[in-house]
Amino acid sequence: MKVLVIGSGAREHAIVRSLVADQAVDAVVAAPGNPGIDTIALCEPLADATDPAAVLDVAQRHEVDLVVIGPEAPLVAGVADVLRDNGFDVFGPSAEAARLEGSKAFAKEVMSSAEVPTGLAHLCTTLDEVAESIDAFGAPFVIKDDGLAAGKGVVVTDDREAALDHARACLAKDGGRVVVEEFLDGPEVSLFVLSDGVTVVPLTPAQDFKRVGDDDAGPNTGGMGAYSPLAWAPDNLTDELVARVAQPTVDEMRRRGAPFVGVLFIGLAMTSRGPRVIEFNARFGDPETQVVLARLLTPLGGLLKAAATQRLDDYDTLRWSDDHAVTVVVASHNYPGTPRTGDPITGVGDVEGVPTAYVLHAGTARDESGTLVSAGGRVLSVVATGSDLGQARERVYAAVDLIGLEGSHHRTDIALKASRDEITVG
Repeated sequence: MKVLVIGSGAREHAIVRSLVADQAVDAVVAAPGNPGIDTIALCEPLADATDPAAVLDVAQRHEVDLVVIGPEAPLVAGVADVLRDNGFDVFGPSAEAARLEGSKAFAKEVMSSAEVPTGLAHLCTTLDEVAESIDAFGAPFVIKDDGLAAGKGVVVTDDREAALDHARACLAKDGGRVVVEEFLDGPEVSLFVLSDGVTVVPLTPAQDFKRVGDDDAGPNTGGMGAYSPLAWAPDNLTDELVARVAQPTVDEMRRRGAPFVGVLFIGLAMTSRGPRVIEFNARFGDPETQVVLARLLTPLGGLLKAAATQRLDDYDTLRWSDDHAVTVVVASHNYPGTPRTGDPITGVGDVEGVPTAYVLHAGTARDESGTLVSAGGRVLSVVATGSDLGQARERVYAAVDLIGLEGSHHRTDIALKASRDEITVG
């Protein structure tokens, strides 16, 4: 099997790494890929991953057997539809099904129809409606851009003016709408569920860290780190989420004539009233993918192919390592604001000296001299595993300390509370 992976981040690097390890996969092509992926797979130029014709050209030239679409923007743009129309097996939902991520309002509508437990929400098209809604819900205020915003469209704040400022910026966009939600208390959980449009197969839960600073300080980011498994989560959590959230949602999408094929990302809060869905995404999350795939023993290529060809019922259970995995994101100066780029990166090769640790590239490039430099906000995801969270943390931070990137920053508390058994539910 030859697999084409669309995307250029650490999520795609993690996916490619797992595919390369699958003995059923003969070759992996990544478009456009990144310098890290380039060391283990063939990278093809791709100027615009949301251009269906350009993606189709790469798939046809390489005669691939499966296309895996990593980011959300190509899915919402209908890239999967064009590939399927041209005979390719695709892991990734259609444009209509990807609206579960592309529109927060649509996702809430589907949740309502499927009777999925979630928070109360109001769709607003004017600033007056936003003001009325946040006053009704009270602080903390949760304001979400209705459309795609690269993980940075959500503001959670006690500052009413800050909430209104974010809403004002969202509404200023062409066709701008915002969703105002009630704040959901409790620790957050991320669960990926594979779907072939009918059958669902869950992966293992993870927890990510959205705020830029330690102790969840500062603005939201695309994610500054993650860990898995969640020893503090109820034993029946995954089964409950499949029964109450994933399967009803997949059934509802099929009923609407838009079967969901790919991975449904369920972001939820473990509230005092039970699990409540915060959001759906239509693709693997970043950085949770990095730790989930670090523990997956079932070969990934065959699993994604089964999802793409409605054969997931072949998989009763998946095999997982007993190890714990932690990833820490190394970010550029000023991220999540406008990041500084072009700074040399050193020490990546030295990470090999730390047991189980490795580096996944996110925002990197090669300059004219071939030097590895930063090329985005989130630059690297450093991953390590261990027999427990304490050991995994020790190893991943030892590896992070070897990385050199002027002005960079990272959180020092990824998985810290969990390693100390300080997380409680309910």
